[in-house]
Amino acid sequence: MKAHAIRMDAQGNPEVLQLREVEIGEPGPGQVLIRQAACGLNFLDVYHRSGAYPLPMPSGCGSEAAGVIEAVGPDVTAFRAGDRVAYQGGEPGAYADLRITPTARLIRIPDGVSAEDAAAVLLKGMTVEYLLNRCVSLRSGDFALMYAAAGGVGLLAGQWAKHLGIRLIGVAAGREKCERARASGYFQVIDRNEEDVLARVKEITGGRGVPVVFDSIGKATFDTSIDCLSPRGVFVSFGATSGPPPAVEASLLQKKGSLYFTRPTLVHYAGSPEDYSASAAAVFDLLEKGILKPAIGQRYPLAEAARAHQDLEEGRTSGSTILVP
Repeated sequence: MKAHAIRMDAQGNPEVLQLREVEIGEPGPGQVLIRQAACGLNFLDVYHRSGAYPLPMPSGCGSEAAGVIEAVGPDVTAFRAGDRVAYQGGEPGAYADLRITPTARLIRIPDGVSAEDAAAVLLKGMTVEYLLNRCVSLRSGDFALMYAAAGGVGLLAGQWAKHLGIRLIGVAAGREKCERARASGYFQVIDRNEEDVLARVKEITGGRGVPVVFDSIGKATFDTSIDCLSPRGVFVSFGATSGPPPAVEASLLQKKGSLYFTRPTLVHYAGSPEDYSASAAAVFDLLEKGILKPAIGQRYPLAEAARAHQDLEEGRTSGSTILVP
């Protein structure tokens, strides 16, 4: 059986992403064949494509998708043809119209949730779930700071934090993105193009700073993030869109207030089948209840994956982005 999929022969600039016809065979034991309706775009895919995360070549690209099962492997009993499913993680290769996928990563899409919304939310929502629920201990009324507040993860974080009663302060670039973040539940939003982030954080918190910073930017925001923390605060570095942050010296954490530094990943927080299923279930539960509202800002044809990557890296996107096979 043949599929149309994005492939790359080497890691590098967006142009390495090429749409090709590939032979995928038939689903084997523990596998299903999915006709994919939507593929999610994540910065993780940029890391895979660029070489920030080395991969054996040649390789596919893409970390999540949603669609309908067309065929199941000989031993598969938990799923059947016609089931609507989504998945995230595993070997890169989600940018495709048809894909053979292990059942261990499949999550049924609830009634009333579209495939596009599932593909736009699952990986990003699971990221927000572990950040707010398990990575740090935050209670209702606590402050926290979130960079890239108008991005796919950022908008979901604002909605989830409001649901939990957390006073999440967002950082975004420009009036339009700040308004979008503010409408998604942020307690306050700082325009980094016009305002001093540290000064505004101190003003909002009465000079105390925040107990937690969620920083997905990396190199460009490291110093500000450190200075925004209150004593014994936690620096959560969960991305590096501007490049990796500098090495963290123990003496710096001591001098700045007995701080904690962590670099978590969804791979570890959803590593067991139980954690994976529970995190995905929490996301879809809030999606069904309307607490999480997907914000699909852009749709690109699958063949234009390179342009989608370029727009994401250059900050021309907002909310979630999907590729449509």
